[in-house]
Amino acid sequence: MLPEDGSAAPCLKMTGHTADRDRSPHKLSVKTTLDDDIERAESILSRVPSVCDDTSSELQTIAALDPNGRSSENSFQRNGAMSRLVSLVVRLREWAHRSLLEEEERPDSFLERFRGPELRTAPSRISNTQPDASGNNAKGIFRKKWDLFVVSPSDNTYYRWLFVIAVAVLYNWFFVVVRACFENLQVDNYICWLVLDYLSDLVYIMDTCVRLRTGFLEQGLLVKDHAKLRDTYVRTLQFKLDVLSILPTDLAYIFTGIHTPQLRFNRLLRFPRMFEFFDRTETRTNYPNIFRIGNLVLYILIIIHWNACIYYAISNSLGFGSDTWVFPDHSKPEFSSLTRSYVYCLYWSTLTLTTIGEMPPPVRDEEYLFVVFDFLVGVLIFATIVGNVGSMISNMNATRAEFQARIDAIKHYMHFRKVSKELETRVIKWFDYLWTNKKAVDEKEVLKNLPNKLRAEIAINVHLETLKKVRIFQDCEAGLLVELVLKLRPQVFSPGDYICRKGDIGKEMYIIKEGKLAVVADDGVTQYALLTAGSCFGEISILNIKGSKMGNRRTANIRSLGYSDLFCLSKDDLMEAVAEYPNAKTVLEERGREILMKEGLLDENTESGGLQKEDTEEKVERLESSLDTLQTRFARLLSEYNNTQQRLKQRITQLERQLNQTDCGVDARDGMDADEETTPSVQQGMGVFQPSAFQDTTQAHEQCRYTQLEQGLCSGAGHNEGQG
Repeated sequence: MLPEDGSAAPCLKMTGHTADRDRSPHKLSVKTTLDDDIERAESILSRVPSVCDDTSSELQTIAALDPNGRSSENSFQRNGAMSRLVSLVVRLREWAHRSLLEEEERPDSFLERFRGPELRTAPSRISNTQPDASGNNAKGIFRKKWDLFVVSPSDNTYYRWLFVIAVAVLYNWFFVVVRACFENLQVDNYICWLVLDYLSDLVYIMDTCVRLRTGFLEQGLLVKDHAKLRDTYVRTLQFKLDVLSILPTDLAYIFTGIHTPQLRFNRLLRFPRMFEFFDRTETRTNYPNIFRIGNLVLYILIIIHWNACIYYAISNSLGFGSDTWVFPDHSKPEFSSLTRSYVYCLYWSTLTLTTIGEMPPPVRDEEYLFVVFDFLVGVLIFATIVGNVGSMISNMNATRAEFQARIDAIKHYMHFRKVSKELETRVIKWFDYLWTNKKAVDEKEVLKNLPNKLRAEIAINVHLETLKKVRIFQDCEAGLLVELVLKLRPQVFSPGDYICRKGDIGKEMYIIKEGKLAVVADDGVTQYALLTAGSCFGEISILNIKGSKMGNRRTANIRSLGYSDLFCLSKDDLMEAVAEYPNAKTVLEERGREILMKEGLLDENTESGGLQKEDTEEKVERLESSLDTLQTRFARLLSEYNNTQQRLKQRITQLERQLNQTDCGVDARDGMDADEETTPSVQQGMGVFQPSAFQDTTQAHEQCRYTQLEQGLCSGAGHNEGQG
C-alpha cells in the first residue's frame, strides 16, 4: 500500500522495466525517505557559510550535479539515490582535503592578541562562475588573474627575480667586453655564447614585463592600478635604459657576421637592476660590512677587467710587439695561448691602476694618453678603497671599541679607589661573560630609533616563550602587554649574587631567561629548591594584594648559582602601565588572588577588612580630589571678579574725568554770556540785579551734571558686565 503523503510521486515518472522492478511499496518508500534525507543534507550544506565565496559556490555545485554534470533529478532516475550519496561524499572528502592543505599555519594566540587580525583584500568573485564545456571560462579566469597580477617590491619573489636579472647583467658586463676584444674567445665558443646571449635577452624581456607590474607605495599603500604603474614606469630613466638594452641590435649579424659581439654593448645598460639587487641584499643581510667589502671588490675587479680588455684591444690596433709597451707578439710561445694573453693583460691592468709595480713606459702619444687616464682612475680607486675599507673596519670594531672603553674606565676607577683584587677580578669576569655571550649591546640604544609598536613586537618575538610562562600575563590586554614588554629590563647576576633576601620589601618581579637560581636558607648554603629558565618569582608581591599572608615582603633567599640572565619589572613601572588601563589592574589583582587562594596564602578575613579599608580610603581620596577641584574653580572665579571690579573702577574714573572737562567748558561759556548781558546794562545805567535767576541757572547746571554722571556710570557698568 502506497503512503498517503505522496512520497511515491517521483516513481510515477519511471517507465519500462524500472517501473516493474520497483512496484514494491516497501522499496519505493525506502528510496523516497533516502532521497528526502539527501535533499535535507544538501539544503543544510548550501546554507553553511564557507571560508570564501568560491568554495561556497563549489559546494553548491557539488550538491546540484552528479559526476557527469547532469541534474539531481536525472541522477535519481538513472543512477539512483545511493550513487548520488556516494558521489556527494567523495566530492566533499576531496574538497575538505584540499581546504586542509591550503589552510595557512595558525599564528600563536599569545602573539595574535598583540598583533590583531591582519588586513586582507576582498575575495575575488572569479571562481564563482560555472565552468562550461568549451573552456572559455577557464581562459577568462586566467585572463582576470593576470589582470590582477601585481608584484610587491617587498616580497621574496621579487628579490629572487632581482638575483636572476643581476646574474644576466653580470654575464653581459664580463663576457660581452672580453669577447669583443679577444677574438679567439668569441670564435672558438660562439655556439655557447649565442645560447647564453639569447637566454639573457629573454630574461631582459621578462624583466620589462615585471617592471610594468611592479607596484610602489603611495601614502603607505601598495598601488595596484595598472595604468598608473605603467605611466610611472614610462616616465622614469630606467624605462629608457631598459628599452635601449633590449633593442634587437643582433639583426646586424646579417651584415657583419656573428663574430661581432660589439653589437651587444647596449645590453650593458641594464645596470640599475643589478645595483638594486645589491642595495636590497645589503639591507637584508646580517653581515652588511662584509657584503660592502665584497661589493667594492667586485666593482674594482670589473674596472680592472675592462681596462685589461681595452689594453689588449689597443695593442691589437697598434700591432702586437711593435714596441715595448704593447702586448708582446703571439709568435712567442709563452704568449701564444688565450689564457696567458688574458692573464698578462689582467696583471698589467692591476699594476697600472693600483700604481704598485713598474711597467714599460709608453712610447706613442696614444699610449701616453691611455696611461694617464689609467693613473687618474687608479687614484680614484685607491682613494675609494682607503675610505670605504677604513670606514667599514671602523664600523665593524665600533662595538668592540666602545665596550673596551667602558672596561678601561671601570679599571681606572677601581685602581683609583684601591678596590681589592678579588672584587676587581669578579668585575673583569663579569664583563668577559657579557662580551663572550654577546650581552654587551644596550638594547634600548639599538632600538631607540624604532617606534614603540615595532619595539614591542620585536621584544615579544624575542621574549615570547619567556612571557608565556608568567602567570599574571596570561589574561593581559594587548595594549598592557606592550607597555610591560617595553619596561622589562635585562639584568645579569654573577655567581653567588643574591637576587633577593628574606624579609626584603618586594619592589620588582623577575623572570629567568638563562641560568639557574637556588632558594637557599639563611646560611646561604642549604638549598631548598632550584629555579631554571622560564621560572618567575615576585609577581605577587608587586601587586600588594590585600589579605596576602606574605604581604609585600620576600619570603625566601634566592641566590644565583652561576651567571644568570634575568628580566626585571619594577612595581612603579607596572603601576604606571596599568594607570592607562583601569580594568587591567582589577584583572591582575583577581588573577593574583586566585593564585594565592590555590596556594593557601590568602586570608579572607583580612582581605574583607582590607577591602573595606580600601573603600574608605578611596572615598576620602575622591572627596579630597573634589575639594581640590572646587577650590581651583573658586579661585578662578574670584580672580575673574576682582579683574571685573578693577576694570569697572577704571571706567568710572575715566568718565568722571571726562565730565569734569565738560563742566569746565560749560562754566566758561556761561561766564562769557553773563558778561555780555551785564555790559549793556551798565552802559544804560545800572539795571536791577536778580539773584533768583542766577540760582535757577546754577541748579539747572548741577542737575545736568548729575544726570550725565549717572548715565555714564550706567553705561560703564553695562559695558563691563558684557565683558565679564
